[in-house]
Amino acid sequence: MEEESEEEPKLKYERLSNGVTEILQKDAASCMTVHDKFLALGTHYGKVYLLDVQGNITQKFDVSPVKINQISLDESGEHMGVCSEDGKVQVFGLYSGEEFHETFDCPIKIIAVHPHFVRSSCKQFVTGGKKLLLFERSWMSRWKSSVLHEGEGNIRSVKWRGHLIAWANNMGVKIFDITSKQRITNVPRDDISLRPDMYPCSLCWKDSVTLIIGWGTSVKICSVKERHASEMRDLPSRYVEIVSQFETEFYISGLAPLCDQLVVLSYVKEVSEKTEREYCARPRLDIIQPLSETCEEISSDALTVRGFQENECRDYHLEYSEGESLFYIVSPRDVVVAKERDQDDHIDWLLEKKKYEEALMAAEISQKNIKRHKILDIGLAYINHLVEKGEYDIAARKCQKILGKNAALWEYEVYKFKEIGQLKAISPYLPRGDPVLKPLIYEMILHEFLESDYEGFATLIREWPGDLYNNSVIVQAVRDHLKRDSQNRTLLKTLAELYTYDKNYGNALEIYLTLRHKDVFQLIHKHNLFSSIKDKIVLLMDFDSEKAVDMLLDNEDKISIKKVVEELEDRPELQHVYLHKLFKRDHHKGQRYHEKQISLYAEYDRPNLLPFLRDSTHCPLEKALEICQQRNFVEETVYLLSRMGNSRSALKMIMEELHDVDKAIEFAKEQDDGELWEDLILYSIDKPPFITGLLNNIGTHVDPILLIHRIKEGMEIPNLRDSLVKILQDYNLQILLREGCKKILVADSLSLLKKMHRTQMKGVLVDEENICESCLSPILPSDAAKPFSVLVFHCRHMFHKECLPGPSTNPPAQFCGICSAKHRGPGSAILEMKK
Repeated sequence: MEEESEEEPKLKYERLSNGVTEILQKDAASCMTVHDKFLALGTHYGKVYLLDVQGNITQKFDVSPVKINQISLDESGEHMGVCSEDGKVQVFGLYSGEEFHETFDCPIKIIAVHPHFVRSSCKQFVTGGKKLLLFERSWMSRWKSSVLHEGEGNIRSVKWRGHLIAWANNMGVKIFDITSKQRITNVPRDDISLRPDMYPCSLCWKDSVTLIIGWGTSVKICSVKERHASEMRDLPSRYVEIVSQFETEFYISGLAPLCDQLVVLSYVKEVSEKTEREYCARPRLDIIQPLSETCEEISSDALTVRGFQENECRDYHLEYSEGESLFYIVSPRDVVVAKERDQDDHIDWLLEKKKYEEALMAAEISQKNIKRHKILDIGLAYINHLVEKGEYDIAARKCQKILGKNAALWEYEVYKFKEIGQLKAISPYLPRGDPVLKPLIYEMILHEFLESDYEGFATLIREWPGDLYNNSVIVQAVRDHLKRDSQNRTLLKTLAELYTYDKNYGNALEIYLTLRHKDVFQLIHKHNLFSSIKDKIVLLMDFDSEKAVDMLLDNEDKISIKKVVEELEDRPELQHVYLHKLFKRDHHKGQRYHEKQISLYAEYDRPNLLPFLRDSTHCPLEKALEICQQRNFVEETVYLLSRMGNSRSALKMIMEELHDVDKAIEFAKEQDDGELWEDLILYSIDKPPFITGLLNNIGTHVDPILLIHRIKEGMEIPNLRDSLVKILQDYNLQILLREGCKKILVADSLSLLKKMHRTQMKGVLVDEENICESCLSPILPSDAAKPFSVLVFHCRHMFHKECLPGPSTNPPAQFCGICSAKHRGPGSAILEMKK
């Protein structure tokens, strides 16, 4: 029914079949009207058929032997009006015996019953031939008629909505208000050259106040409005305003509203290129968007109706069902139903145009509303389409979303990819858990990579959990490949990972060590492989001595210090690295190796030898001295000599070997030995540069006069003046420091004396709770009238005067016997209480 187009159609079409097909084989359709519940079809042979929405005949009426011109139904669908070419008019109840019959002497072209005819107050209908008649039933059940209009030719179209009746005659369109009994407008015909019987007017009420008029190629949208009271005078209470008017390309055969748009059935004539004669083309059904003076075409479909080559404009009719947006295109030999396309139809069109991704998205968004499609089926079709186009990576990526957790479908797709040699494309997207596929699937992909891409194979082994496939099968496959390329680092590393998955840590560790791979230490820690590395310590140290030593020291309980030292016996440089770090961590743990370390430091790490000698309390000094003297390590020898008490030899070595007076002076200061200073002065007395150094540095340790008196007359001493000035400055500084200290001492003493005096001047509370420290009875007598004498010391100890040890003294004792006995300092008596 539709033209091929890249733009999706808005409507879908199907023929009304069943009983309609049977009717139109012997008869021809002349008119039709639509109710929400059923259809009424009139024919050229005077028959009226009631049909269900599938086209099945439910009732048949033989109304006339000639053409039925129009059928009208009220809104309830209970009453029907029929008029025919022989002048017959019938209005009757479909479910009641109510009936009206009348035969006129001229053809009756139109009939319209009141929309609410079922009500007793609305028993009205209009007919039209040469004049428009209104029939009304009176209170005595008699029908009376009145002429609403005449004199302008045959009445050819009528539509009744609410209280308004619109009709068309040869001159134009009129609207009548049945309530006020007034005609409220006349819309003249635009193209008077067209025969009104061949190109009839199409009328359609969009709502109760909006009338759409189509005539020839012109469309007018009219709005019925209430007139303001001030404008009334003798005019009708309502008036009509044309809100939109435009021309169409073809002749209009019918109109129907669709939301704010219009559905237009057009009669098309085209000119043959061969004969240059006009012929009847397929009618068109267009959806247009009305604007004020023009319109915008939304969609346009050419309809292949039966016998369209013989039809005229008047042979087509467009009827519609407001509730369901169904449009019926009626022609003499065919009835076609157009309906809005639903989401299933939209997906059908997308699939037809191979827009699979859009179809899948549409199905996902509207999955609750679609009835004929399944998201999975669309997705599988999309994957097949991508594979056919050769877009294997995209197809594989879509599998994740489309196949989801369906293991069977996953396995099916994998085999499809295998058939086209694209297993590598799908491998990154295979599920690795929930669902888990058969091990054979994963092994098949791993074998594919192993044959052509070692790096890709290694990546999959790293990323895939080891329980997805049969590990032993893959291990054997890798080993077979290593027979051909035994030094391939990628395969070796991958084999180590496979051994790790298989908990064959020993083999994995051996490969990692051979490859000098950084993960070796992580592997050892993670799987506690310390028992496996006891004979591989040298390999670990060669690979990364820092990490190896840290690991060994952190796990002394698993690999003992003794074992490590033994393993490194043939590699003293590595042994030194291990023992040095052990010493840094704990000076005492490796004390049994300190003697060995002396030689190791001397051989491989002299800068750390002296710090080691200083910090170690376990190395044999004689051995150390012997080694240092053999290697002529002066600084270390000096330290060892001084530590062994041979300070004079150490000083001599500094002076004679190092010739460093500053170091000699520093050494003498550290030792703080007068004899050393004497040796230093004697050694330096004939060396002017040494004398300068001594003069500059010994002022605070040795009286400079001792040195100055020994300087020979006439000896030139560099910077002598500066040195003497410095000595005087140092002396003055010492004097100033002593005076400053004295002042501070005096001030502090005075402050403390004042504080003590204030404290001793304070009173001491004596009450019934205090006891005598000697007799341990209450210090105050129970009888306050008796005389008593109490002695209280500043230390807060209290005594009865008669209880003080020793004979009574006069004056009384000055010190507390308790505090003096405990050596806490004497407490002076500050108060004697008598009564």
